[in-house]
Amino acid sequence: MSEPELYWEDFVPGETREFGEKHVTREEIVDFAKDYDPQPFHLDEKAGAASILGGLCASGWHSCAMLMRMMCDGYILQSASLGAPGVDEVRWQKPVYVDDVLRVRNTCIDRRASKSRPEMGLTKFRTELVNQKDEVCLLMTGWAMYARRDPSAPVETGGAV
Repeated sequence: MSEPELYWEDFVPGETREFGEKHVTREEIVDFAKDYDPQPFHLDEKAGAASILGGLCASGWHSCAMLMRMMCDGYILQSASLGAPGVDEVRWQKPVYVDDVLRVRNTCIDRRASKSRPEMGLTKFRTELVNQKDEVCLLMTGWAMYARRDPSAPVETGGAV
């Protein structure tokens, strides 16, 4: 495994990164729904059109999975990630439809060094899954843990963004 490019120190409150491009297909929407969320509006165009969603759309959980893949490809796999203690919030703002093209907008909103583990820092992100019309389809906030580049370095203090 190669040396990580990104450490806790590289995520600065107020900084936003945009990355990824995912074209959503009918086949993947239906395949995911068959396995994990077999509600009619995720499986069939007519049922989707008759629903309040107005068309065949991806499961919210499928949207989360696509977001996670883009986050891994966009920065997590190049980082000194130590995982996450959980997610504070997930909101499905707008359905993801067939032929949507998605990208990620990820903003660091807070960070702190761990008091009990000086080799680690925690970083809070506001992450948006955005479609080709710049509409936010999914909003997620939560903390992630990263190794510190230099655990003995002084930590700059600052408030949340």
